[in-house]
Amino acid sequence: MFLIAVLAWQVSTGAADLLSERITVTVRGQGPDVVLIPGLATSAAVWDATTRQLEAQHRLHIVQIDGFGGTPARANAQGPVIQPALDALDAYIKTNKLNAPKLIGHSLGGLMGMMLAVQHPEDVSKLMIVDSLPFFGVLMGANDVAAVAPQAAAMRDSIIAESQEVYAQGEEAYLRSLVKSPEGLKLVTRWAVASDKSVVARATYDDLTTDLRAKLPKIKTPVTMLYPWDASTGLSQAAVDEQYRQNFAALPDKTMVCIDNSFHFIMFDQPDAFAKQVDAFLK
Repeated sequence: MFLIAVLAWQVSTGAADLLSERITVTVRGQGPDVVLIPGLATSAAVWDATTRQLEAQHRLHIVQIDGFGGTPARANAQGPVIQPALDALDAYIKTNKLNAPKLIGHSLGGLMGMMLAVQHPEDVSKLMIVDSLPFFGVLMGANDVAAVAPQAAAMRDSIIAESQEVYAQGEEAYLRSLVKSPEGLKLVTRWAVASDKSVVARATYDDLTTDLRAKLPKIKTPVTMLYPWDASTGLSQAAVDEQYRQNFAALPDKTMVCIDNSFHFIMFDQPDAFAKQVDAFLK
């Protein structure tokens, strides 16, 4: 739905917490390791229902990008956000000796999952991408990073310069196209407005100027890609199917699943269908 919307418009347990001032990781449950990464300006609480679903049989490592969802920015207060956070996640996985973890990432979290599978394939045994893209610049009509970089920089600088009130109004308006569930919309809007807008701005720039398309063939781990479609967008399901197929054409081992009657936050808009796909992915 992120694609559709734009086209239509520390660990709690000590030592690993010292690894990074970029991410905070909460560990829940026992069993095979599963890493959960939220999206842009989103709280780790986006995974609360998934945590309840899985914690009896899995050890969950729930990642919070510092500065999102009302959390302190810490080292994310300056400079790039995504790659340093990814480096911190790789260090976390290796230091804590996670055993062939599976990873589920939403939006920006999905992009990070792909990046981790490219840069550190030993860190990811299986990957679920929840409505993400290997190059978000296509949402702005760009064919490559050079084409989108000026627009991405202007967007970053504009968000940083605007008042908190203007930022909040913009988030409230934009998120209506990303969350169909009324209750989900309230949560996501609250998280976005509470996020450090400088961190959001710089992460948005990182997001738009990261192009993994040529690197997708390097991802050998099995990938499940969930993407949404809703008739209210005015786009046919066939057209949306083709857009995602084109963007992920170079990914070798993939399963593409369309979730009907949903916007970008599938876990809120179609919670039962999402839970079913998560169970299937983890089997």
